[in-house]
Amino acid sequence: MHDLESQIAGRGIRDDRVLEALRAVPRDRFVPDEQVPHAWEDRALRIGHFQTISQPYIVAFMTEAARLRPGDRVLEIGTGSGYQAAVLSEIVGEVLSIEIVGELAARARRNLEACGYTEVTVRTGDGTAGWPERAPFDAILVTAAPERIPAALLEQLAEGGRLVAPVGTDEQTIVRAVRTADGLTTEELLPVRFVPMTGAARESTDRA
Repeated sequence: MHDLESQIAGRGIRDDRVLEALRAVPRDRFVPDEQVPHAWEDRALRIGHFQTISQPYIVAFMTEAARLRPGDRVLEIGTGSGYQAAVLSEIVGEVLSIEIVGELAARARRNLEACGYTEVTVRTGDGTAGWPERAPFDAILVTAAPERIPAALLEQLAEGGRLVAPVGTDEQTIVRAVRTADGLTTEELLPVRFVPMTGAARESTDRA
């Protein structure tokens, strides 16, 4: 892990809490058995159901971009294997995560439980609508790409809350939206390539 950590730090990740979280989370426990030999490589890996576990640098970048604080309540859209949720849980107080693929959600719960991440709650469902009964959230991370940020997620940000998501179809950019007393501010941070967000977000794109 140390070589990977130095690579990530060398690419501009400066938050020591993020680097420590990546050091603490055993990525090999969140990938399929056939991918374990590649677990500490800085690249995305397939986890089944046409989904991937993001490369560690992107996990670090999005986590740092969310400007997390220890007591934050964080919503993650797209649990996948549970790896990003585990990294978040190393930093914040509570993580709620939604995964649309039932088998992946069940596997993520097992992964997180086996590694002792008791402050993460995984729900099976369409993340497009967020988790309104547990809102507002101090931060929201979206780990699949919608064509545009779902309005429901923006509405569930607390004042001062940050949403970080890859946005776009063929060309995607990680975007950070921040809720202020005057409304929302947004900024584009990094060009990326993510799997598309499914559920209602995908259906609205297909109808467009």
